[in-house]
Amino acid sequence: MQNQAIQVKGLQKSYKNLEVLKGVDFEVERGSIFALLGSNGTGKTTIVKILTTLLKQDGGSVVVNGFDVASKPNSVRQSISLTGQFAAVDEILTGRENMIMIARLRHLKNPRQVADDLLNHFGLTDAADRRVSTYSGGMRRRLDIALSLVGKTQLIFLDEPTTGLDPEARLAVWKMVEELANSGTTVFLTTQYLDEAEQLADRIAILHEGKIIANGTLAELKELFPPAKVEYVEKQPSLEEIFLAIISQKKEK
Repeated sequence: MQNQAIQVKGLQKSYKNLEVLKGVDFEVERGSIFALLGSNGTGKTTIVKILTTLLKQDGGSVVVNGFDVASKPNSVRQSISLTGQFAAVDEILTGRENMIMIARLRHLKNPRQVADDLLNHFGLTDAADRRVSTYSGGMRRRLDIALSLVGKTQLIFLDEPTTGLDPEARLAVWKMVEELANSGTTVFLTTQYLDEAEQLADRIAILHEGKIIANGTLAELKELFPPAKVEYVEKQPSLEEIFLAIISQKKEK
C-alpha cells in the first residue's frame, strides 16, 4: 500500500483572468496531520475544493487515497469526509437526528448505535436530543466533525475548523484532531492560525501567492529562519516569526 494519502503535482487553477494556484506540489502521509498555512485569499479553500472533487483543476495531477480526482471522483468521495469553514448541520433537527440521518445516508447498519457512540465520544450525549439551533458554536463544530466521521473515514479535510470559536472550544477541537490522527485517520487541515499549525501538525506547508514556498516539519521550517544573534540564550523562533521571515524573503526575491 502506498504511504501517501494525497499526492499533488503541478496543481493549477484560475478564476477568469486571476491565477490562484500556480503549480502547487505536496504530499501527505497516511495517518498524519498536514497543515496548509496561509493568509486569507491565498487559495487554501480552492485546494480543498479540488482535493474533495467540488472543483475541477485547470492543470496538474491530484491523487487522493489512490484515486485520481479527475477520473475517479466518486471513489474519492467515498473515501473522504469534509468539514468546511461553516458547520453543515440541520438546525431544525436534534444532534442525534443529524447523526442518524448521515448514518442512514451512508447505509450503515444500526445507525442509532453509530450515532450514540459518536455523540458520546464528542461529549454531546447530554445535548443529543436538543435542537442544534440551541447549540453553542463549539458544540456545533464538534457535531460537524462527528458527522464527518460517520462510517470511519480514512481521510478527513478540516477547512479552518476553529474559525470563530472561543479559546475553550478551540482546545476541544485540537484534542479531537489529535485523537483522529492517533486512531490512524489522515487529517488535512487548513488554517490561518499559526499556533494551531504549530500545535497540531506533523508537517506544515506555507501557501503564498499561488505556490507552496515552504514545506516540512516545524523543526525543518525553523532551520529556514535566520539565526538569532543573542549573547546568552538562543531564542527559539515561533512559527509566526518563521512564517513572516519566509514571506519577506520571497518578497525580496
